[in-house]
Amino acid sequence: MDVARISIKGQVTIPLGIRRKLGLKEGDKVVFTEKDGNIVLLNSNRLAFEEFGRSMSGVAEELRLHSEQDVIDMCKEIRRERRSVIHSETI
Repeated sequence: MDVARISIKGQVTIPLGIRRKLGLKEGDKVVFTEKDGNIVLLNSNRLAFEEFGRSMSGVAEELRLHSEQDVIDMCKEIRRERRSVIHSETI
């Protein structure tokens, strides 16, 4: 269990172990939410990505996207195709 002290300004230093578990880096934003009567601290980037994933779940399955790497690969392929179209239009 990690303990942190609240400063006079209401600031808290998140212990290193917790930052690592949440994948937090300097400048990242966090979200505080309530779940089952407890306050939960979340990495806002991860939360946004998870919510986006849920909203796109049907589309992702349709496109056979099962991981973040699948999405990255799809984006790279789209960029290659666009470069090819632009190149062929300039010839």
